Amino acid sequence: MYSTEERRAYFEKAIREIGASNIVEGIVQLGSGVIGYNDEHSDIDLMVATTKIEDAENTRDFVRETLSSFDTSYIKEKQFRKDIFLVIAILQNGLEFNVSIVPREFLSVKSPLWKVVLDKTGLVTEKMETENEKFENKQVKYNVGIDVVFEFVYCALALEKELKRNNLIYAVKKLEDMRDYTLIVQALNEDKKLHQFKAYETLNPDFIESYLSTYSGEVTADNIRVSAEKVKELFMKTVKQSSIFTMDQDLEQLLNKRSHDVKTAW
Repeated sequence: MYSTEERRAYFEKAIREIGASNIVEGIVQLGSGVIGYNDEHSDIDLMVATTKIEDAENTRDFVRETLSSFDTSYIKEKQFRKDIFLVIAILQNGLEFNVSIVPREFLSVKSPLWKVVLDKTGLVTEKMETENEKFENKQVKYNVGIDVVFEFVYCALALEKELKRNNLIYAVKKLEDMRDYTLIVQALNEDKKLHQFKAYETLNPDFIESYLSTYSGEVTADNIRVSAEKVKELFMKTVKQSSIFTMDQDLEQLLNKRSHDVKTAW
């Protein structure tokens, strides 16, 4: 495990060495590190901006080469679109770097946790401030792009069908999907950043207690049904607190009918 001082030293080294390239125009720090990191386990998240779109691939290679000299144990590359990349580097001491490479014109703001730490032209800051204004003016800042309420009900129906087939593994997967949709609604209720959100310990303590209570012991059809009913009750309560999601009457009747049929079958 790394110390706070070690993380700071690696952060400064990364900014210095990556920023030395003439094809890197600026670097933006992302995530909890902007306000002081969540804890000693937090990673270093950076967004490296290039001036020219055609430099993105070469910048990815340069970032990978630079991070390879940081006593790394593993490096992984990902590509999100033609000119946007991510380099993940895991160091021997457990510290993780997540460095995205983005042409300046494609820079965007997905949460308020960002800070420009290197800007050779002033244009990276200008672009980020413009994108931040767009982000702040969004009525729904963290749009999930799916009908969460319908998907929850659909999973609940599928779960019961799979239990009737004695397909416990798939039923458990549907139960976890139901829990995930519940987490999405709660995170949005609390205006949490959905993009790669995993700071569940920051959610409302009462919600956390209710959520964890939905887990049962041995995996049996009856226990899965009990858990599903608890998740359903929590989901309904969470949706009623939402300013984004609503459950229409027909969908609610469908879900309640399912619950009634299940309880009658017990």
